[in-house]
Amino acid sequence: MKSTGFSGWLQALRVYTHPRVLGMLSLGFSAGLPLLLILGTLSFWLREAGIDRTTIGHLSWIGLAYSFKWLWSPLVDRLSLPLLTQLLGRRRAWLLLSQIIITMALVGMASTDPIVNLTQMVFFALAVAFASATQDIALDAYRIEAVAVELQGAMAATYQAGYRVAMILASAGVLWIAAAVDLSADSYDHAPWRFAYLVMAASMAVGIISTLIIREPDVPYSKLISENEEIAQQAIAHWNLPPRIRAMLIWLYGALIAPFRDFIVRHGRQALLILGLIAIYRISDVVMGVMSNPFYVDMGYSKDEVATISKVYGVIMTIAGAAIGGVLTLKIGIMRTLFLGAVLSAATNLLFVWLAGRGHDVSGLIFTISADNLSAGIASCAFIAYLSGLTNSAYSATQYALFSSVMLLLPKFIAGFSGQFVDAYGYENFFIATAILGLPVLILVWLAGQAKFATSAK
Repeated sequence: MKSTGFSGWLQALRVYTHPRVLGMLSLGFSAGLPLLLILGTLSFWLREAGIDRTTIGHLSWIGLAYSFKWLWSPLVDRLSLPLLTQLLGRRRAWLLLSQIIITMALVGMASTDPIVNLTQMVFFALAVAFASATQDIALDAYRIEAVAVELQGAMAATYQAGYRVAMILASAGVLWIAAAVDLSADSYDHAPWRFAYLVMAASMAVGIISTLIIREPDVPYSKLISENEEIAQQAIAHWNLPPRIRAMLIWLYGALIAPFRDFIVRHGRQALLILGLIAIYRISDVVMGVMSNPFYVDMGYSKDEVATISKVYGVIMTIAGAAIGGVLTLKIGIMRTLFLGAVLSAATNLLFVWLAGRGHDVSGLIFTISADNLSAGIASCAFIAYLSGLTNSAYSATQYALFSSVMLLLPKFIAGFSGQFVDAYGYENFFIATAILGLPVLILVWLAGQAKFATSAK
């Protein structure tokens, strides 16, 4: 019999004392730290250094590494690393390797002045992006495999908590640290940024230590994987190939082709509609987000103001929005919440048009950030729930990598031209354009909802 009342709530909360659930807090921190250091916070640094907006917009393409991670996700999912895998296991080996590369590349970014050598800065930022995307692949696989299904909610909750804390540190924390040691606030100085990014590199020790402490998950071999490899073996049985070549082809089929074939077989003609929705759902937020920090700089907001309002308060509002989104998905369903999130994400971009006309207005910034981040939290919560329902447990890591890659590919590509658009037409027209980009999303959500309803009705 289930416990009820206050004792029942206490018993439910004990799930967060599970060692692997607690471990996701620090691993989530390690995953959330690099992202803004090569995107949002870097754009603030570059703009303060006098780098033009067009170049900053183009450099946002660094984030495309996250969009292409599905290309090497099967290797991370199935390939063993020499020595490290024997010592740590496959998941921990990939985690440790990616975390070490992130740390070294952040040190490289810290040591590079973008005015002196922008190309070198781009090289180190790309290294952070690829290693961070690899860490995400390995961490998603570990999260799914480490505990039973009933603990996945707690794993996701602690992961998100650690991730958001890291985002505050990588955004507001960097700006606060740089501002605290900046002795020439009226002019650009590389030294404060170097110190701040070295602190971020040292912070990756949280993830590295956690990876060394956690235990490798013990995962039984999937029956579906075995069946798919048998299909491949039967298909090439009549080919006159050396045993090693045949074994390699069977492995490649199971790692590279089977996860995507499974998705297409399960969803049929709806697969293209689903992928289309995934590809553009966050387009309004992603395209607008690249120019948000340059916008704050050009409107005269200080590092402290941006750090406090946008990076700390804004993250809190995003968490609140996610909590609201979680309730809405239970009450009105995932697809309706998905539609509401798309409407709010596009509509709140128009508040930046109003803010651009007010100049340096702290109260206006607080109001705009409140509405924008609340809507982003609702949309993100519904979208994650939608993506989670699309994956097959046998290929969770590879399929989730595919979805999260497709999610960012087109928005990041378009966002690369955002600086040119602002230079040509101004911030007001740019924010209006990002809101208009959200209109096709509404159509695809409606179509996907209709298709899902028709399928469930059969």
